[in-house]
This record gives sequence, C-alpha cells and structure tokens, in this order.
Amino acid sequence: MPPIVSRRTATAALIALPWAWTGARAQPAKPLKLTPSQTEGPFYPVRLPDDSDADLLRNGTAAYGKGQPAWVQGTVQDLQGQPVAGAQVEIWQCDHDGRYHHPGDGGRADPAFQGFGRVTVGADGRWRFRTIRPVAYSSRTPHIHVKVKLGRHELLTTQLYVEGDPHNERDFLWRRLGEDRALLTVPFRPGADGVQANFPIVVQA
Repeated sequence: MPPIVSRRTATAALIALPWAWTGARAQPAKPLKLTPSQTEGPFYPVRLPDDSDADLLRNGTAAYGKGQPAWVQGTVQDLQGQPVAGAQVEIWQCDHDGRYHHPGDGGRADPAFQGFGRVTVGADGRWRFRTIRPVAYSSRTPHIHVKVKLGRHELLTTQLYVEGDPHNERDFLWRRLGEDRALLTVPFRPGADGVQANFPIVVQA
C-alpha cells in the first residue's frame, strides 16, 4: 500500500518546485565585453558638413561613383545587452583615393563623397550607413572611424577594420590591439548592392 502523503507535505512540495526552477532562470547573464576604444586620429571634421546623414555616397546633390559601395551596420548595446536608445553613431573615413575632408590632409577629398555621417539609434539600438569599403593609405590599413555619443557624453571612439585585409599586419594600431582585434575587425561580405559589414558596439552607458 503506497505511503499516505499529508496535504501539508504535498503543498510544500508544489511550492518548492517552481521556486527552484525560477531560481535557476534568475541567474544573471554574463556581461558583454566592451568594444575597445582607439585614437580619434587627426582627421575628425573641423566643421561638420551640411549634409551629414547616413548616406556618404551622396553629398548634397552630388553622387559619388568611386570605390566599392558598402552597407555598414550594427547595434549599440550596454554591458547587459540592452539597446542604448537615443545614442548617436558617427562615422568618418577617407575617399577612395585616400583623402579626408580635413585641412590637415590638404582638403583634397572628392567633394561628391560626404566623408562623415551621423545617425541616432532607435529603441532597438540599430544603426546603418551607406558608404564605401575603406581603403588603405600611407601607413594605415583600411579602416572607418566610429564615435558613439549619448547626449553630451562621449561613450566611445574607435576604429573598424576589414577582416582578412593584407594591410592589417603592417598597421601599428591594429597590431597593438592584441586579443581585442576580433572585436574591431569584421568581414565585408558580398551583398545585393555592394559589400555588407555588421559591427556590434557595446558601451558603458
């Protein structure tokens, strides 16, 4: 004959079981790794261009036709993986001939190339730019400068690199990254209208 279980014992068991499962689910997630910062470099715009939207291949009414078109996109998240809504993402880079819109570089960049863009991320933390696959110049490997701001606070300044580019190993800033290279070096894969790169950003917000 099976043992008789009292109502009090059965009730305690039913209460304890879901508590155990809830406790297992409530374990805090491991924090994400911060995106490494890097130098701003000498060519951040002295004056932001009148046209500074997400499409760097159009500057006003002028269309830029050089280089390999690229979509560069990603998300901005905090250490817990939550989107940082309202953050601003800025990018700037040289044109296909290796020239920046900056007096320190002679101001000889193609006027049709916008060279700088800024977007504000929404509730999902996503951002996206239309630009060109970055090119090498002088001693630098191909890269895109990236800055993240939230209100008046600058959260990150860094550089984005092209996975597998032969110039990487000769670039002093890329070599200095060590194990953090993987966080800033992403593939530029063929897409329907140019190459595409995905660059997730994690900041202390």
